[in-house]
Amino acid sequence: MEALSINAPTQASTLPSGLQISEEVEKRYNVVRSVGEQCIHDDELKDLLAKKAAPVCYDGFEPSGRMHIAQGLMKIMNVNKLTSAGCRVKIWIADWFAYMNNKLGGDLKKIRVVGEYFKEIFQAAGMNSENVEFLWSSDEINAKGDEYWPLVMDIACRNSLAQIKRCMPIMGLSENEELSAAHILYVCMQCADTFFLEADICQLGMDQQTVNLLARDYCDVVKRENKPVILSHHMLPGLQQGQKKMSKSDPSSAIFMEDEEAEVNVKIKKAYCPPDIVEGNPCLEYVKHIILPWFSEFTVERDEKYGGNRTFKSFEDITTDYESGQLHPKDLKDALSKSLNKILQPVRDHFKTNSRAKNLLKQVKGYKVTRVIPTASSTKEEDLSINTSASSSAAGLQMSEEAEMKYKIVRSIGEECIQEDELKNLLAKKPAPICYDGFEPSGRMHIAQGVMKVTNVNKLTSAGCQVKIWIADWFAQLNNKLGGDLERIRVVGEYFKEIWQAGGMNNDKVEFLWASDEINGKGSKYWPLVMDIARRNNLRRILRCGQIMGRSETEVLSAAQILYPCMQCADIFLLEADICQLGMDQRKVNMLAREYCADIKRKNKPIILSHHMLPGLQQGQEKMSKSDPSSAIFMEDEEADVNEKISKAYCPPKTVEGNPCLEYVKYIVLPRFNEFKVESEKNGGNKTFNSFEDIVADYETGELHPEDLKKALMKALNITLQVRTFPSINDDTLQQTMSKQSLLKSVFFSKFLASVQSSWNMKLVSFQSLLDVRVINFMYMNDMLLIVTVLSQPVRDHFKTNERAKNLLEQVKAFRVTR
Repeated sequence: MEALSINAPTQASTLPSGLQISEEVEKRYNVVRSVGEQCIHDDELKDLLAKKAAPVCYDGFEPSGRMHIAQGLMKIMNVNKLTSAGCRVKIWIADWFAYMNNKLGGDLKKIRVVGEYFKEIFQAAGMNSENVEFLWSSDEINAKGDEYWPLVMDIACRNSLAQIKRCMPIMGLSENEELSAAHILYVCMQCADTFFLEADICQLGMDQQTVNLLARDYCDVVKRENKPVILSHHMLPGLQQGQKKMSKSDPSSAIFMEDEEAEVNVKIKKAYCPPDIVEGNPCLEYVKHIILPWFSEFTVERDEKYGGNRTFKSFEDITTDYESGQLHPKDLKDALSKSLNKILQPVRDHFKTNSRAKNLLKQVKGYKVTRVIPTASSTKEEDLSINTSASSSAAGLQMSEEAEMKYKIVRSIGEECIQEDELKNLLAKKPAPICYDGFEPSGRMHIAQGVMKVTNVNKLTSAGCQVKIWIADWFAQLNNKLGGDLERIRVVGEYFKEIWQAGGMNNDKVEFLWASDEINGKGSKYWPLVMDIARRNNLRRILRCGQIMGRSETEVLSAAQILYPCMQCADIFLLEADICQLGMDQRKVNMLAREYCADIKRKNKPIILSHHMLPGLQQGQEKMSKSDPSSAIFMEDEEADVNEKISKAYCPPKTVEGNPCLEYVKYIVLPRFNEFKVESEKNGGNKTFNSFEDIVADYETGELHPEDLKKALMKALNITLQVRTFPSINDDTLQQTMSKQSLLKSVFFSKFLASVQSSWNMKLVSFQSLLDVRVINFMYMNDMLLIVTVLSQPVRDHFKTNERAKNLLEQVKAFRVTR
């Protein structure tokens, strides 16, 4: 290669910024600028070279099959020009990107082999390795995941799905094709690469320009002054008519870097090369963009009768002769073949004489070049009806009484269980199954999140389960809760933990895990899992999961809301969850996890235990809304607040369906107290209900009046907000059938009493005195003691007397609930 020195005389110039450019900088600029067919922007490039002696240039490739000359020779020439101008070049070996784009079937081992083969070629063909770094994307991202992934998520949050889809040409796709979720993640990651690599210049092909422009737009959004300069090089076409670029899946369209001389000759001979036509002529393109830059000349050898030998120094002279007919296509092709073979001969020799290179080439040639675009999941969402009443005999397993009791406790949590026979099997075989629960910290806590979660978690731990509560801070950010402010989201998470502690959650066998901390700590395991889930699911399937974020698939979504379901699905496996204990609104992503298990042939699928979703207090509100305080009872609401909200709640006479007041009795009051007491002087007197069916019967007939129902509900809720569930003490006596009287005589009593006094510094005269003043309540199922609840400091009082809790609540109340 002889064209790297620019000998034309140069003069100093001045930038629009007023900066004087020296002749040396002007010369460097000319070298760097010659790499790009287009530069955005020239003045920024000059300014950069004037201020920075060694700017960082970002280039990269997907290892995805044999290397053609567009990837090989053009990259080598460009890199050598850049380093000669003082640039540092970081070449991004995008193995994870090839994986997401389903290259080589998504086989990372094969992709790694191809990456090593590419490096061998660059070395053999003459790339200047000084000031050049080859960086494997997977290695670099794993090493600095805590820096990389928040950047990816921020880019995803700040760009709509439509904006990201417009970048599909970077993967050889169009936005109208059947896309996978991974294609959306891919664009966000490639945009992040620019900043992660601290690139001053993005030196990539014209087909990558949309994502490079996305990076510049991101700089505007985040008020970043130093935008990357975009230097987009020309894309060599394929050898056949109309082929915009070479294709590895069509060998006749491309010259490969280790093609034998005869193969090059045959391919060029068959190449499209219409007489007298320059436009769209691939043979002339190769002369212009490879031969002339490499040799600084193009020599045509021919008989004297056809004009004799001629050496061209410029492309203009070649086109003049070709358009006039003085340069015949055959002579052009013969000269092109000879020049290409001269360039490629050192590469051939290297792959014949170097044993490592030879072995790599053999492997690469054996790989089938594939890119499978996912189609709709074989398990359609509409077909997810599952027989949830299957008996334990389906598993062929005889359950012990203890396992049967555990099953009844755990199953009582879910409105739906997928599948019951699997749940029975799990509880019979695993003494301490892992249950996954979680929440987005995003404002004040309402009773659906508070009381129901406390009840469910305490049931699970009483049945021997380990509960992992996922504090989904990154997910709240992805869903733009609290404006995506992670500091505020963190405050809300701590406030939630404070409430559950005050509200009586049994912390024995419960772990609170911050998503950001866990993912950063196990990123090398987590993110490949997210990418695999994303590449195995088409975009339509992921869009159907929008409900988990309170979204519909018809809304204008950000790219983050495509990433979110893939991450939530991965959470289940990262946490090694046996049971997904979440609301009915999370069902679709939990089903996605089961589908993923089927796809990867994983036997142990997570059991889905979906609890009921409490509606809002007003008519037609499917669930409580934090942005509408009148729709929700919050855990630290004052008694007057609770009374006012319930008094205004929708509660039509004699109507059960869609009646939120009856829902709260069914799902909060009855599970908490095992009874519902109605006090009425004029409507039939006082009455205690022990079943929801009895309440419904009286309500539908009009015997239970809405006003009396509301008054009883107010009283029960206000008591509930002051009830603390005491941690169950692991003792064999708990497995015995016992009444309140027999409990007094048990070993459990002495342990319980001592633990209460120790935990809360309470001076108790006797256990019976607690019974007399209703400080203790019991919950029974089939005469078995399940939960002991003890009245302690009310949640309201906790947030008035505990300085930490008080400070957290003040901050949370000040946060504006936004999305």
